[in-house]
Amino acid sequence: MPLPVLLLSRPLRRRQRGQAIVLGSLSFLVLALMVTLSFNLSHALRRKMSLQQHSDTLSFSMAVLEARALNYYAVSNRAIASSYVAMNSLHAYMSAASLTGQMMRASSNNFMQIAMIEFGLCVACEFMCDHCEHMAEAFKISGDFRDAGKDYDDKVEAFESNFRQAMEALDLMADNIHTAQRDVHDKTLQAVKDGRSHGLGQLRDYTAPLASDLVSAVGSINANEFNCAVDGMECQGSESNTSPEARARVMTEIANATRAGWSANRDSPGGGVSTNLPKYLNSQFFDELDEIPDNEATKLISGTKGTAKTVKNKGQLTQGGQSGGNDGSMVAASDEGNIFHRWEHGVGTSNFKSEVWSDDSGGDHVNNGAHSGQHRFEGVNTRALTGCAGSGNCFMKFRANPDPDRDWGQPRVYSYVSMPFRVGNTRQAPWELNSSAQVRLTHGQQGQGSLTVAATEGMAMSKSLVYYHRFGEDGWKEAPNLFAPYWRAKLHPFTKGDAQQVLDAAGNSDAAQMSQVDGVAL
Repeated sequence: MPLPVLLLSRPLRRRQRGQAIVLGSLSFLVLALMVTLSFNLSHALRRKMSLQQHSDTLSFSMAVLEARALNYYAVSNRAIASSYVAMNSLHAYMSAASLTGQMMRASSNNFMQIAMIEFGLCVACEFMCDHCEHMAEAFKISGDFRDAGKDYDDKVEAFESNFRQAMEALDLMADNIHTAQRDVHDKTLQAVKDGRSHGLGQLRDYTAPLASDLVSAVGSINANEFNCAVDGMECQGSESNTSPEARARVMTEIANATRAGWSANRDSPGGGVSTNLPKYLNSQFFDELDEIPDNEATKLISGTKGTAKTVKNKGQLTQGGQSGGNDGSMVAASDEGNIFHRWEHGVGTSNFKSEVWSDDSGGDHVNNGAHSGQHRFEGVNTRALTGCAGSGNCFMKFRANPDPDRDWGQPRVYSYVSMPFRVGNTRQAPWELNSSAQVRLTHGQQGQGSLTVAATEGMAMSKSLVYYHRFGEDGWKEAPNLFAPYWRAKLHPFTKGDAQQVLDAAGNSDAAQMSQVDGVAL
């Protein structure tokens, strides 16, 4: 080969080998950056999953606390209702016991009527016949019945102090139960507001130790949602509070509906002499009722009936359920009937009735001879719920909402937390390259550029729903209430409105705007 050609060909081959080295170096640099990005992406995804798991756990745990609180309200509301049921039974017993003296006095009136009939017949025979003797005997029997009535009054009066003490204790029990309800509400409210109280702070240690606390503004949304579930609590953005009278009517009608059959209805059947006796009275009483006239009189008791009820006034005792107006300001009971006597040549018939009631003014009685002193009853839910601490016989009532977008008033629980995705320490995370996790490049006339290989911080938000569902095939048909303990919790999807509200509260306005874009997964 000619020498000039050989000399020209060798430098050309050297220049080709130098280009390969440059391209190879650039390839290794890109490969190194890709590996670094992969490590950082894996690390960020791992932290993001931990953060989202923590957010879900926090939201669900707060919802469980609320569900447990609502279930406690349901059980304790039943206990409060049972105190009113017991008050009804107390009044029923006292009214029935008072009836004994009233029946004796009614019998006394009957024999007074018979004595007057015999007196007329005695006058007709010019005081020279058996009617005069019968008149005197009837007057004596009437007095014996009157004395027996006084004796029974004294027996009933002996239980009056026990009756008052029992009423005071039941009234205090209702107050104390509601005080416990308020304590549970306040503690639950604090927990869903700060996301740390009552053991919630341990969740972060288990799932995401570097996560932030629950954003306080989001916690305030949770607190408002929980308050909105209870009628009478301060609440924004839901139904307004009902009146104390409307809330009282709920508890009053439930207490009346759950009364024992005997205290609700003590009617006795009609019929013959022996079949219409009020069976709740002691048989010895009826023996004495017969023995006073030496078993020589024919006696018939008819129309006996009695009831005890939580009412607004005594006029509602015999009425059915109230659609309005019954604020439960009084516990009352009554018993009544008619007694007929036939003896010798005369007959007598009289009505008898006993009543006992308790209210804020001290209550009263008919028959007064069997009672002494006062027995007070505060009334059901006599104050606004926010001012009912230690007195007032309040209870927790569910605040229903007809808007399906508000989940019918069932409370929602949100969490919003953040966590740094960058370690910030190259000894622990060498793939971050440096403290800023950035690579700076200079490319001739193109100038300088930078590449961030690790995300600085991430966020996660979650939503849970506290919902009511009774067991059974038709459990969904029962409306949410605070008298049955069937409240549960579940994670729930966001709506656009929910997401925007939470993100705005957290100060993430960019994400709030993105949440309103169609097609963005929530």
